[in-house]
Amino acid sequence: MKNLRLKAARAALDMSQQDLADKVGVSRQTINAIEKGDYNPTIKLCLAICRALGKTLDELFWEE
Repeated sequence: MKNLRLKAARAALDMSQQDLADKVGVSRQTINAIEKGDYNPTIKLCLAICRALGKTLDELFWEE
């Protein structure tokens, strides 16, 4: 399942995939794969992404 909430939160901060990747210590391809739903990140990476974007786990990763 695509993670459009992650993509929207990143875009709202005018942050590229590369910017976010650099902030959390992964490759741009990893961020792209998470957004496309091709990669299920670890809880550690989820938390790092949430901190970088100022969001909670529920806001970015909880499936409705």
